[in-house]
Amino acid sequence: MLGASRAITVLTGAGISTDSGIPDCRGPRGRWTLDPGAGATSKLADYLSDPGVRARAWRDRLVSPVWSARPNAGHRALVDLERQGRLRALLTQNIDRLHQRAGSSEEAVVELHGSMFGVRCWSCDARATMTEALEAVRAGDPDPHCPACGGVLGSTAVSFGQPLDPAVLARAEQAATDCDAFVAVGTTLRVNPAAALVPRALEAGAAVVIVNADPTPHDALAEAVVRAPIGEVLPRLLAAPEG
Repeated sequence: MLGASRAITVLTGAGISTDSGIPDCRGPRGRWTLDPGAGATSKLADYLSDPGVRARAWRDRLVSPVWSARPNAGHRALVDLERQGRLRALLTQNIDRLHQRAGSSEEAVVELHGSMFGVRCWSCDARATMTEALEAVRAGDPDPHCPACGGVLGSTAVSFGQPLDPAVLARAEQAATDCDAFVAVGTTLRVNPAAALVPRALEAGAAVVIVNADPTPHDALAEAVVRAPIGEVLPRLLAAPEG
């Protein structure tokens, strides 16, 4: 079925990056599973109101495995799909930019939840790189503020309680409704609006394939559900059709 598809939209979640050494959030060894308090750093209201939460978030960013992670076979399979000319769009809930580092084009990748490689001021919206902000943390500032206005600085990744960029969401919805096949990879499909893209694609006539270690709320909608290691199975699923 996938071999016959000429326009495949792919949605990826944290599960595609675990082989690169970046733990997911909700899995058995997930960051929030092992340390429930870590979730507060991803809640916008807590982050803006509590200096202690911000200080923890900056410490976590400083030692994040994202900085040393390398793309794996799952990421490279999606690069190959784009080179075949069969990738409609690569929608990702991940903020690690491993898709781009693997070779996926900026035009193909839609970062639903933003990226942790930048920072923004919540008062004046000034922007800078995460590298610049982390230099201040290394220098001893546990909660760096905006050098322009003194406002709270945060990552350009989307937090819980923060709406998605409407333009980004519109691109994702369009890609879900004009594809032959919609493949969800390594995502729990429990966080909207990303999860809602699955029934949207199905209603538009796409065949749905779900590749995930654990059951998801949308498994019943799928043409096929694959429970196998992503790095092993995704290259086979998305291989160029023979002939």
